[in-house]
Order: sequence, then structure tokens, then C-alpha cells
Amino acid sequence: MSAAEGPVPGFEDLLAANADYSKNFSYGGFDGIAHAGVGVVTCMDSRIPPLELLGLKPGDAKVLRSAGGRVTELTMTGLVLGVHLLGVRRIMVIPHTRCAMASMTEDQMREKVEKASGLPAAYLTLNVIPDQLEALRHDVAAVREHPLIGEDVLVGGFMYDVDNGRLTQIV
Repeated sequence: MSAAEGPVPGFEDLLAANADYSKNFSYGGFDGIAHAGVGVVTCMDSRIPPLELLGLKPGDAKVLRSAGGRVTELTMTGLVLGVHLLGVRRIMVIPHTRCAMASMTEDQMREKVEKASGLPAAYLTLNVIPDQLEALRHDVAAVREHPLIGEDVLVGGFMYDVDNGRLTQIV
């Protein structure tokens, strides 16, 4: 086995935590269906615990994450699969307060990436969000109007407050 194929150092703490987790693992044999019928698109922000904030558990929902909680081409594909193959009947789009993607312009964000990486990033599309509520309304409409989602699927837009854990329906 070459060095490129072997274990990469730096993940030992996470593998140890997983070994502990797997000792009491109780979700084996699940079928992959969203048993609560819920699909969630939310931000990659680590302050957001999507299942917990909705009172759900593993196996209840399909969770798709993107920077800023935007409905992207990939998250839309996930939603279509969720609706037609995995039991999703309700879709929630959930951006959040104090989101970095909504706090600066594309140029400012790119400058931060370049400063942090030391490399040019002019080619990188970051898709910052000048107006979160407008973006949320746009994303909800895009999901509702997608020909493969269907009119019988409920689609709502919500805002998650990272400072108090509260979810507010916007659309």
C-alpha cells in the first residue's frame, strides 16, 4: 500500500470518538427513507443542528447543506430524489441569522479567502447573499416551481436564529 492509500494522520480523535459512538449504535438496518417526510436545506454552519432543532432523529429527514443555506443545483437534485425516492413530502429551506455569506460583498468575501489562502481566488464563485429574505423567497419559489417537485409537496422558508435556537416561518 502506498502512502497515498494509507491512513492520513490527524483524524485519530474523530476515529476514537466514532469507535465510542459505534458501541451503542442503534440505527443499523434503516432503509434510508425520510420517515417524518421532511427534507431540509440549510447552511453548512456548525451552529445549526438540523434534526435537533426540529425535534427529529436520524432516519426522519433528508438534510442538505450549502453555504448560506441556498438551494443550489446539487441541493435541488437532492430534493427531487428525496421527493420521488425517499419519502419527502415537506421541504424546509432554512438560512440563519449572522450568516457570513450574508455579511459582505462577493469581492470582500473573495478577498478574505485570498488573504487566508495566500492564493488568487478571482475565479471562485462564492454566491454571497445581499438580501437573505429575498434569497429565501427566491429559493422557496424555485423549489415550488420545479417540475419534478410537484404541487402536493409542501415547501416553506424559515429563518433560524443562531443566538436563541428559534425558527421563524418567513414564506
